[in-house]
Amino acid sequence: MVSLIEFKLFAPRNKKATLIGSFSDWQETPMEKTEDGYFYTQLKLEDGIHQYKFRIQTQSPNFSPDEWVDVIDPYATDVDEQQKVGLVRIKNGKRIVDSYSWQYDDIPLPENEELVIYEMHVADFTGGEVDREKRGQYLDAIAKLDYLQELGINAVELMPVNEYPGDYSWGYKVRHFFATESSYGSTEDLKRLIDECHRRGIRVFMDGIYNHTDEECPLMLIDRNYWYYEHMHYPEDPANYWGPEFNYDNYDEKLDVKPAWKYVGDVVRFWIQEYHIDGIRFDAVRQLANFEFLHWLATQAKKNTVAKPFYNIAEHIPDTSKVTTPKGPLDACWHESFHYFVIPHICGEKFELDHLKQVLDPRQQGYKTATNAINYLATHDRERLFRELGNRGIFDEAAFTRAKLAAVLLMTAMGIPMLWMGEEFGEHKRKSENVTQPKKIAWPLLEKPENRDLFEYYKKLIVLRKHNLALQSDNIEFFHEDLQAQLLAYVRWHNQGAQVVVMVNFSNQNLMGYHIPNFPSAEHWQDWLANTQVEVGKDGLVTDLQSYTAKIFVAH
Repeated sequence: MVSLIEFKLFAPRNKKATLIGSFSDWQETPMEKTEDGYFYTQLKLEDGIHQYKFRIQTQSPNFSPDEWVDVIDPYATDVDEQQKVGLVRIKNGKRIVDSYSWQYDDIPLPENEELVIYEMHVADFTGGEVDREKRGQYLDAIAKLDYLQELGINAVELMPVNEYPGDYSWGYKVRHFFATESSYGSTEDLKRLIDECHRRGIRVFMDGIYNHTDEECPLMLIDRNYWYYEHMHYPEDPANYWGPEFNYDNYDEKLDVKPAWKYVGDVVRFWIQEYHIDGIRFDAVRQLANFEFLHWLATQAKKNTVAKPFYNIAEHIPDTSKVTTPKGPLDACWHESFHYFVIPHICGEKFELDHLKQVLDPRQQGYKTATNAINYLATHDRERLFRELGNRGIFDEAAFTRAKLAAVLLMTAMGIPMLWMGEEFGEHKRKSENVTQPKKIAWPLLEKPENRDLFEYYKKLIVLRKHNLALQSDNIEFFHEDLQAQLLAYVRWHNQGAQVVVMVNFSNQNLMGYHIPNFPSAEHWQDWLANTQVEVGKDGLVTDLQSYTAKIFVAH
């Protein structure tokens, strides 16, 4: 089938452009520039896959004036980085991304307050320890989804899957925003991964990199200063400059358009409509520093969803509730202070009740609801808990004891819990400062009894977190504090009557026959972890609590 296919390129300040491709034996096809800032041309193409790129007189300052350069289409949905071309697929006379047919769009997905999130890097999540050269792909991740479902995960946060330079990185310097990372597999493979997550009731969030790009992003080659700041946008923070930064302040009066807003808005709309994602984690919000744009972008994201929940999450270090006010711009913020304050307490370095209570009850930091704060012990940017413990000389059984204590705090604090992949069974690899070095998950650890036991512990806690409304609520009260014994007890409750009490010993002493006089009232209490009934008398509760452990009591 042969059809007339349109090619266009938005480049308002450029004088001339041509189209070249496999369909013309790489000979130039002239493009006509119109008043809307686009270059256009049309060609008759057969159904199939064609390679193409543009040749344009650049306006970027690092070239000679009007120098001709070859650029890949900034809107290319598939890219061959080695050949430096975009790929266009034609089927039945129309452009398509691929032929994937969605199977599980009608399956209900969990609401934001129900979430337990799992941060995943596709290449490191699978591939195993047997072959160090084998990096995980989308299809390998699908093979592990039953494992995540068994653990109780109901949301996966994918580190960037946009096409980046090379075959391995964390993906935070995006080069092609509409294309998926080809080393992970095809566009169909990514859609299949997302669809298979939805089949299991698992939502999929995508890391959105909208602060900066790679130096060879096509927009950089076309007209650098039309889309980017000429100089560093956030000069107060030079250590966190990762590449050319989008200029969200630039306004083209002639076309009545903000170029960076237009492009990134198109990116977000495309990913939601084409890949059916359920949320976005906005990278480097502090450096992006434009709440007006973020509010617009988050609104755009929710406009383009079908009738299902969506979650707009900020990575803002240090965290701030200002990004999650009732009017936005975003729904949640990575709660970095949770990690920052909890780890020293788990390690026995301090006992500061004010700090603990602030992060267990983020309302004290200005967050309004539980869904505003994403709590975590580790992320790709932070050392793993077992590495933090090991750095302080805490190993073996003691380390697993502390890890379980940390897990209790993570799953019972007010906020949404997030795990960094492998955390649930004690992965302990050091965080690599060199993001080009793979750090694959050591799945064989699960065969060790202590690691399997930690996995089962997490699994039990996640069941409670997902099914007890008290732990999804905005309610928490600290009803017993003991500075000398380094003990803290708090209750979570839901208006329908659900109650969960958490009692934590942060000391290196075993507490025997410990008395809590003002224990919350309920008809029956169950020690959740021990699976035993608990007698609470008129004078309160008397119980034993080992060093650096927690107990959870559930009313029923």
